[in-house]
Amino acid sequence: MKSKTVAILETRTGEHLGEMIERRGGVALLAPALEEVADVDPATVQALLDDWRSDPFRLVIFQTGVGTRGLFDATVSLGLTGELARLLADTLVVVRGPKPTGELNSRGIRIDRRAATPFTTETVLQAIAGIALEGQRVLVQRYGATNPVLRAALEARGAAVHEIATYRWSLPADLTPLRAMLDALEAGRIHAVVFTSAVQIQNLYSVALADGRAAGLALRLNSTFVASIGPVCTRALLSYGIKPAFEASPPKLGPLVEGLVRALGD
Repeated sequence: MKSKTVAILETRTGEHLGEMIERRGGVALLAPALEEVADVDPATVQALLDDWRSDPFRLVIFQTGVGTRGLFDATVSLGLTGELARLLADTLVVVRGPKPTGELNSRGIRIDRRAATPFTTETVLQAIAGIALEGQRVLVQRYGATNPVLRAALEARGAAVHEIATYRWSLPADLTPLRAMLDALEAGRIHAVVFTSAVQIQNLYSVALADGRAAGLALRLNSTFVASIGPVCTRALLSYGIKPAFEASPPKLGPLVEGLVRALGD
């Protein structure tokens, strides 16, 4: 990529993504825009399992790997992992993508329905289209924020939706790298910006707004090569007036990096 500078807003796999870019000749500028904060109350999990036993869920939807792991970690601390596994055995288990699939497979949990790529809310709904939900209870493992589209669609089909949160999204404690990225963007030193989560653009704007430099942010981003990991991320970018030059398909890091290589190599 001829020493082109690529800003990366990813947190958890940011270093790995940066290594992939640098192996292909690029320069990675790490600017984490999101922090996943554990937010699980053992008492809430205990109450959930008690409620589940007395009034079973018809369907459970696991949306993320980190959230799935957080739920099982909570049951480990309570000595109730076996109980959770038994309850899941009598429930239709649906997964949104490969990360919750991996977490459930590692624990021997049967999966009944899998959302198709690109693993969006729409493909989750397609995966459960033939399941009668009128008057049924549905449990949704929440990601860092609620999913209002999923909830509304389930309720429109007559389901009673219960959500369980095991973590939440927050701004990083240290905003210095993010502010340095904004400085470099304003100075024209960034050739591409990679977004791997819809929340990243929200948090980037939050910091820019607090610093009084949000007004021209969309214009500056549109002057670079903006790469999106997938359709959910793309929709969030478009809502801020940012048009991605590339969207990975399937929504994985490998295709994302190859798209950057092709674009920045020209």
